[in-house]
Amino acid sequence: MWSTLIAGRHPDAARRMRGFALSIGSMLLGLTIGGCGFNGTEYRWQLPDGFPTPLVPEDNPLTVEKIELGRRLFYDTRLSANARQACASCHRQEHAFSEPSAIAIGSTGQKHRRNSMALVNVAYSATFTWAHPGITTLERHMLIPLFGDAPIEMGAGGHEKEILQRLKVEADYQRLFAEAFPFQRNRINFDNVSKAIASFVRTFVSFDSPFDRYAYGGDDSALTESEIRGMNLFMSERLECSHCHSGFNFSQFVTHESNAPAESPFHVTGLYHIEAQSADGFDFGLFEVTSNPADKDRFKAPTLRNIEYSAPYMHDGSLATLEEVLDFYAAGGREITQGVWRGDGRKHPAKSAFVRGFVLTEQEKQDVISFLHSLSDERFVTDPRFGNPFAPDRARRE
Repeated sequence: MWSTLIAGRHPDAARRMRGFALSIGSMLLGLTIGGCGFNGTEYRWQLPDGFPTPLVPEDNPLTVEKIELGRRLFYDTRLSANARQACASCHRQEHAFSEPSAIAIGSTGQKHRRNSMALVNVAYSATFTWAHPGITTLERHMLIPLFGDAPIEMGAGGHEKEILQRLKVEADYQRLFAEAFPFQRNRINFDNVSKAIASFVRTFVSFDSPFDRYAYGGDDSALTESEIRGMNLFMSERLECSHCHSGFNFSQFVTHESNAPAESPFHVTGLYHIEAQSADGFDFGLFEVTSNPADKDRFKAPTLRNIEYSAPYMHDGSLATLEEVLDFYAAGGREITQGVWRGDGRKHPAKSAFVRGFVLTEQEKQDVISFLHSLSDERFVTDPRFGNPFAPDRARRE
């Protein structure tokens, strides 16, 4: 009513009022986006033509400012309680953001039971970690290495104030948090830390391998004859590799704007037999989350993109090379004859029907290995956008 009266007597003032109202409305909309009062420079995905856009949580929109903050946090050891370990300590770019160790070791020296998973195209993952169907966002996943205590990784639990104070006293972090979360007052907090790191990791997109240039870029010369033969074997019913490592990401249970996941990605591969499970420290996989006996020894089938860079393999890093992995599947599982893990995994009662074994000639074996190498994206493991932002003399990466 007030604006109507003004409009009738002072048209210019009315226009200014409408403009003011629109600006206030835009500001209020900005305050609701992300649920925390967030604005910034929208990040534009750099995807090949025809590839789907990853999903991004509504409460954590992807922006350039947040990604840059996350990049710095990812490489900063001060995020661990004793300031000795960063996310990048176990997720190294040159190894496709995995590490060349069988199992991860936390900041206090405590050993993990599992291998550090490669962070390749994780923006498309519907679940995270080797065996947890309930971890469905990167934001939630970030809390596990930060606050988990069995085993301790970053060890932030109980040291929250101390860690945040390290960030608050640094001018660069004051600026970066302000740019990433401009409408918040107490913006340097672990909710924003997890959102920023998740935003950075979400940009780890890899689609520039020789296979991509051949299959999606129309370059018939991108693959050698051996790699093409290996691809045909990989996709064949004879080997069944592509049943669990399928689609554009060579993995199951992907999600994006045009797709909802419809298949469980957890499988028993025959790495161990159920009789070995009396040994102390045995990893039961999905069962430890669901308590369903049928889920014992089920683990996620990870992406095979950049698999050449991410040795060793399997959930516990127990297979050192791709040749060992191929021999393992050719045998239909593994028999261990000595030690606490002894047992014949080939006879596991819940082993996947697709792990039934096969016979390859030496040439065919080399062809399959060559094809797996063709999934390597050299630019991904050297891209400076994903690299350490600290100067060499201030590097905080181990």
